[in-house]
Amino acid sequence: MDTKEIPGDSPKPNALWSFFASVKLTVTLLMTLAATSIIGTLIPQNESPENYRRAFGEFYYRLFEILDIFDMYHSWWFQLLLVLLTVNIIVCSLNRLSATLKIVFAKHPQFNLARYRGDKHKISRKDPRAAQELSPVIEGFVTKKFNYHRSDTTAEGFVFFAEKWRWTRLGVYVVHASVVVLLIGGLLGSLFGFEGFVNIAEGEMTRTVLLRNSGKPIQLDFDIRCEDFDVSFYPSGMPKEYRSRLSIVENEQTVLQKDVLVNRPLRYKGINFVQSSFGELPPERSIAAVPEEIALSLTSKETGMVYNKKVRIGEKITIPEDLGEFEIKEFKNSYDFRGKELGPAIIGTLTQKNGVPVEVVLPLKFPGFDRMGPMINPQRNDAVLISIDDMGPLPGQQTKRFYTGLQVTRDPGVWVVYTGFVLMIIGCFITFFMSHQRLCIEVARSGRQSLVTVSGNANKNKLGMRRKVETIADELLETGGHTGHNRPENHKG
Repeated sequence: MDTKEIPGDSPKPNALWSFFASVKLTVTLLMTLAATSIIGTLIPQNESPENYRRAFGEFYYRLFEILDIFDMYHSWWFQLLLVLLTVNIIVCSLNRLSATLKIVFAKHPQFNLARYRGDKHKISRKDPRAAQELSPVIEGFVTKKFNYHRSDTTAEGFVFFAEKWRWTRLGVYVVHASVVVLLIGGLLGSLFGFEGFVNIAEGEMTRTVLLRNSGKPIQLDFDIRCEDFDVSFYPSGMPKEYRSRLSIVENEQTVLQKDVLVNRPLRYKGINFVQSSFGELPPERSIAAVPEEIALSLTSKETGMVYNKKVRIGEKITIPEDLGEFEIKEFKNSYDFRGKELGPAIIGTLTQKNGVPVEVVLPLKFPGFDRMGPMINPQRNDAVLISIDDMGPLPGQQTKRFYTGLQVTRDPGVWVVYTGFVLMIIGCFITFFMSHQRLCIEVARSGRQSLVTVSGNANKNKLGMRRKVETIADELLETGGHTGHNRPENHKG
């Protein structure tokens, strides 16, 4: 038996190409991905080994660890499934694309008149006008409704072919492309993205981020510093708003600074820093130096006027209204008043109008202490009252500090995924709501009248095309001026 290839026979397709072009492969991959997603939902991901050992025992823990079940969405086999599905979709699309492109970009589309004549849903109606009279009417109608048309003569008269929306045949390929783009975006996020967190105390910086579930540290190529943290509360005590002032530091230079709130993240080099939590650090002794200037309020008892002054330690200032002079002498970490501990205090000297210097004690915890001036020192008159407006942290003083909790994410495929969703919406709209429509209008002589036959087809929504054929037939009659009881008889072949 001769086994030579018969001329005209198409060569056998490549086995590998046929494998990836298989619809069965598509179904298998989709079912496998669905099953693995269910497993990933039932088995918590990225928990501690102790939790897995306690839940599954040592044997199954080792087995699941080998199979990367505990982090399956980043496992090599899950990513391989995504790659195979991507290749499968691309090959399936390319396998059918050539024939589609020939239809979409054909300069002279082929119309099979016999096929339209055999259409059982065609509509035939008689018209009293001659074929030559109907020709411009039909041509004008078709030109308005369709973007391509041509006419041919027949033995009985003539025929008009028309079509529109050839390009909608590409809608399904747009959907396929969107799926591929989504898969690529997911792969990019899986391979090169991460999700972690970091806690930074006020005034400190770090470049170490801990992965969300595993706790594994990763290093950024820049430092993130918390310059300041502020939190406000509702009367109930619930936090109202908390914000962090963050700085990005590269090569010991601040390159970016921004206030970060819950819904206002900081983005830098594709990495997002989102305000997610905060906490209070244990109180610590301040090591800050005494400020060069201390803000004081000096109130005249006679006039009620309040004078705000900034005083340097050791500097003597004159109080308005001829109320004397005041000088800060020292700061005491602990001041004892008649056997009672008042805590840190500023010690100053007030020189009154009579020239008598008296000691003034300004405890930080008791702003109104100086109102008892004469009771503390009988030589002191109460013509002027002194209090501290702002001192800042003092040596030995306990200060309240917070840390900010930031969620840190990097997903290089997020914009690829967004693009895929946009493509999918466009492709689905074209696929489900638009179709390639073809129309055939044949006019044949029938005695002194003309027989007009309208038929059409579409690659999708064939029922809708039938209704459109009926509508077109009605509109052609109206164009001819025939309505109501004068409408020719409708014949459905």
